[in-house]
Amino acid sequence: MATMVHHLLSETAQHTPTAPALWHQQTWTTYAQLEEASNRLGTALYEMGIRRGDRVALLFDNSPEYVISYYGALKCGAIVVSLNTDTTAELVKRLLDHSQACAVIASRKYFRFVLPVLAQVPAVRVLVTDSKLPNDFSLSQVHSLLSDALASASDSPPPPNPSIDVDCASIVYTSGSTGEPKGVMLSHLSIVANTRSIVDYLNLSHKDRILVVLPFYYVYGKTLLNTHFMVGGSVVLDNRFVYPNLILDTMEETAVTGFAGVPSTYMILLQKSTLSQRRFPHLRYVTQAGGAMAPLVQKEVVRAFAPAQLFVMYGATELSPRLTYVPPDRLTEKWGSIGIAIPNTEAFVADDHGNPLPPGVEGEIVGRGSNVMMGYWKNPAATNAVLRNGCYFTGDRGIMDEEGFLFVVGRTSDIIKIGGNRVSAKEIEEALLGIGGVVEAAVIGVPDPV
Repeated sequence: MATMVHHLLSETAQHTPTAPALWHQQTWTTYAQLEEASNRLGTALYEMGIRRGDRVALLFDNSPEYVISYYGALKCGAIVVSLNTDTTAELVKRLLDHSQACAVIASRKYFRFVLPVLAQVPAVRVLVTDSKLPNDFSLSQVHSLLSDALASASDSPPPPNPSIDVDCASIVYTSGSTGEPKGVMLSHLSIVANTRSIVDYLNLSHKDRILVVLPFYYVYGKTLLNTHFMVGGSVVLDNRFVYPNLILDTMEETAVTGFAGVPSTYMILLQKSTLSQRRFPHLRYVTQAGGAMAPLVQKEVVRAFAPAQLFVMYGATELSPRLTYVPPDRLTEKWGSIGIAIPNTEAFVADDHGNPLPPGVEGEIVGRGSNVMMGYWKNPAATNAVLRNGCYFTGDRGIMDEEGFLFVVGRTSDIIKIGGNRVSAKEIEEALLGIGGVVEAAVIGVPDPV
């Protein structure tokens, strides 16, 4: 049974080497091919001096190269720092500095953000790219083409590293382009445990095939990769969501059994595609997380994808990321709920000290389990603010009903006082999303003299 994240690939490659693992641009890659390539890259990184605990930053779109780099870096004991591809050179520099990354693996598409800052980030000593560097660019770091590393290094696993499952596997940054970055440290244990829980409640098997439009740097997107590799399923990559009908074409062509999206994903499909004219006979389920989706939209999604089941889910990057889900057979009874705790976790409403509150009493939603993060990288103050008494305090205000189903009523920071009354921004946003033609909504409080 897998204990380290890279075992999710290695164990499946050992059992079903020729099974299709990854589809990208009309081409299938097998588990054996991904295992061999990630072994080669892990060995190459080790030979370039990358060791246990070193941070390796990835800046790639979803692709076989991303998957190979992700598992390859983990195999040599490194901590993966997946960088948001919607970025700037300034942000790349700040995150490389903050994570003290020792290596960067980047695609040519993002050279304009990476190359100008390398001289300003002394910790980076290795650069791996999918294309040659510009002729006029001078580099002090060790540089290797990804293709050269894959061609020359051994296809045996890198030298054994002494990592154990409580070691950090990934640092995921949650901040945007402004403010102090918060790097969520997720251990091998937390990722693998959460992966196993998701496999359990989705009832995933080797027969499942997921269409992935969410980026892998995003923790929700990464779960789609890890869960399907755990069970020997397959992953279909399509980065063309700007053309939603092409996504639906791929869904039909590859006969996927699952699809995942955030609320805006489904709003776009409902309003800007031919979804209502399509049928997906192989589709077994769709999942939604990454923010609240208004019950009205949930009902439209259920109708559009029927008979596939809708799993409404809730979590946070700090929870690896999943904490709760609504069993599809209870969805029509529990519209607006974020559900019950996933297997091997606890989720409840608590007071400021983490004491559970009775049903119907408002408090903060907290999570407890092996999926909880290690803390924020180099930020003990922020860590101590959310990790208390063995629980992760989500910052979401909620209530629990008599059956243990949770309902979010607002964020601790999103309560707006209007005329002396406390109003939930989330409640107004859900009302706005119920208006025809509204795809996304955000509500903030603005000072008023009255």
